[in-house]
Amino acid sequence: MTFANGTTNLRSSLFLALLMTSELTAARYEAKSAVDDGIGIYTLRDTTADVAVRIAPTLGANAYSMKVKGQEILFSPYEKLSQLKAKPTLLGTPFLAPWANRLDHEGFYANGKHYALDAGIGNYRFDGNKQPIHGLLNYAPEWKMIGIYDGPDQAWLTFRLEFFRIPAYMAQWPFAHTIDITYRLQNGNLEVHTEVTNLAFDAMPLVIGYHPYYQLTDAPRDDWQVTLPAREHVKLNEKLTPTGERTPNPYTSPVTLRGKQLDDVFTGLAANATFSVKGKQQKIEVVYGPKYPVAVVYAPPGRNFICFEPMTGITNGANLAHAGKYPELQSIPGGGVWKESFWVKPSGF
Repeated sequence: MTFANGTTNLRSSLFLALLMTSELTAARYEAKSAVDDGIGIYTLRDTTADVAVRIAPTLGANAYSMKVKGQEILFSPYEKLSQLKAKPTLLGTPFLAPWANRLDHEGFYANGKHYALDAGIGNYRFDGNKQPIHGLLNYAPEWKMIGIYDGPDQAWLTFRLEFFRIPAYMAQWPFAHTIDITYRLQNGNLEVHTEVTNLAFDAMPLVIGYHPYYQLTDAPRDDWQVTLPAREHVKLNEKLTPTGERTPNPYTSPVTLRGKQLDDVFTGLAANATFSVKGKQQKIEVVYGPKYPVAVVYAPPGRNFICFEPMTGITNGANLAHAGKYPELQSIPGGGVWKESFWVKPSGF
């Protein structure tokens, strides 16, 4: 009897030990809903790496905060999320679609046809030169969470926008499609995965991207060291739209930001090109998947941020392609799907 009880106790102890180990392993990652400043959000957390990401689906599915060991690496001019809702501006990781950056006029070409934008609808904005900029979805409230997971090796959230269901969007960009954005936290790194499904019969031109705002906290902006791994620099006109000309990248890495004003477009990126900014110890690397062949880098003087912007094509790409100046334009065939990721990898915090 003693032997039998001992065996039972041993088995129970082993079972409890295995259960506790499983729970501890799973507890490293967390994905859950929350409320920030009265606004519904979702959070991803890696407790081992001490990384937390916050996403606001009703504010453009924007990952507006990413803290690494308590240090915020995504720039915001606001202290509260309600300030962003009251006065929208670009911060965090804005998504730019159905066109990224600028168009050279209020319209675009696709499949040999011209499509005019309608400013009267009031759902896009202009730059200082009266050019439509950054698409329609920067602060879109229609994103819905469709997938959530936290397990022993990662945590992720997927948000979907059914573009085709919204008449004010379709009036400007008459290609029925859906967009899924997945934020995946793993080993202290954030993957941003985008999937676009073209529901239309016609091919849809694809010049979309992200405009993330990164910051470091251990050195002043002028001392940051920047790596720009691109072969080509895209020449811009006085309105900051490409001329179609390209020259060799003039920046030898690393580049110190002191005295530099960057609002540049780069192409000729290798697969998995890694852009980075480094302070004293802190470093942020941004790895581009191969279907992001273009990078816009924005670092205005006197501002405590730098943007490494993954793009599927150069600024005004659809119109330049129609003019025969941009043969690399990506498109999604009717019924087709496009997928790609970029990764944010912090270190030295």
